[in-house]
Amino acid sequence: MIRLAREGDLPVLRDIERAAGTCFADIGMSFVAEDEPPSVETLREFQLDGRLWVRVDAYDHPVAYLMAAVVDGCAHLDQVSVHPDYANRRIGWSLMEHMMDWARARGLPAVTLTTYVEVKWNGPYYERCGFRYLTDAELTPGLRSIRAAEAAHGLDQWPRAGMRLEL
Repeated sequence: MIRLAREGDLPVLRDIERAAGTCFADIGMSFVAEDEPPSVETLREFQLDGRLWVRVDAYDHPVAYLMAAVVDGCAHLDQVSVHPDYANRRIGWSLMEHMMDWARARGLPAVTLTTYVEVKWNGPYYERCGFRYLTDAELTPGLRSIRAAEAAHGLDQWPRAGMRLEL
């Protein structure tokens, strides 16, 4: 049910991202909902490098996806999105577990991510899953760079933080 993304999936993943963004608009975060999904070119880079997975339905149609990177020697959750029609089924977490297996197979010690602190399906969710918030002093150079890029992109209108899960 989880597989590597294929070229034909890439436009669908953008649609999933747009649909998933609607829940942000519902809580007053239109700037997130209106943010453009990763381009097909960006998705292709992850796909060709084997770091873009999809969760598919019974017809092999993607309903969720996860993009992973390696940042400062750790697996980094770049993006995970689940179509709202498939929400609350632990699909996102199953993709996370898949990424963690991928990271362990490569000897990576942890998974990191950046997220919204006050959005219940972001920071609080990841905390329930075992991630811990990083202090500013604990942010690695790569995570600092990601946070700076997020701020420059206007995503810091609500509190954001880095998080880490030891593998």
